[in-house]
Amino acid sequence: MSLVGKVVIVTGASSGIGAATAEAFAKQSSKVVLTGRNEANLKATEAACKAFNSKVELLLIVADVTTDAEKIIKTTIDKFGQLDVLVNNAGYGEGGSILDINVDQFDRVMNTNVRSVFLLTKYAAPHLVKTQGNIVNVSSVAGLRSFPGVSVYCTSKAALDQFTRCIALDLAPKNVRVNAVNPGLIVTKFYQGFGVSEADYAKYVEHSKTTHPLGRVGQPKEVADAIVFLASDSSSFMTGATLPIDGGKQATCPR
Repeated sequence: MSLVGKVVIVTGASSGIGAATAEAFAKQSSKVVLTGRNEANLKATEAACKAFNSKVELLLIVADVTTDAEKIIKTTIDKFGQLDVLVNNAGYGEGGSILDINVDQFDRVMNTNVRSVFLLTKYAAPHLVKTQGNIVNVSSVAGLRSFPGVSVYCTSKAALDQFTRCIALDLAPKNVRVNAVNPGLIVTKFYQGFGVSEADYAKYVEHSKTTHPLGRVGQPKEVADAIVFLASDSSSFMTGATLPIDGGKQATCPR
């Protein structure tokens, strides 16, 4: 897929989709920058990448995307001298009805899911112009469809989808592509951020097998493979796309 030697930043690489994405790029012999807040989990991702490819070049940056966007880009350039792919994967969610949520909750979700992506994109764009690289944002089916009790999360992902399309148009004259993936329910630890117990999550996973037309939920690798595709020359005529990886959930209506 022409990703050998490409410098790729993956935010939120310490678990779930981010960890699987880092491993997928390691398989492609890319130079992978792993960023996240949990150093121990980042090291676990590092070990998994090296298990796939013992010669892969990796850079670990312990950082919070809401405060360290400039640091992440600068450290990458200082190490590798270029940037080819930015994967904005780090995400955060909180639940609650509009009757219950407060401004602090709104700010926390929007700061991680929208503001940090803006900052990382802003700092990365000049370097991506030099390499004619690309950006892949990790959105959600919640950006395409509405669900009760998670209004702020849905709003943040809808904003990310629109940001993806707008920045794709801004950067198209520079031959820099910008796309997004919109996962359905993927089995990760992301649910913990919503304060859901493991027992309730297990029930939700079972229920979700009935709400995804393919009759099952997804795995992180399935999203990672789509991200690698969008980052590669195999998708060279795609930009501004929001690609559902959701077993068909975005195509359904309640009945």
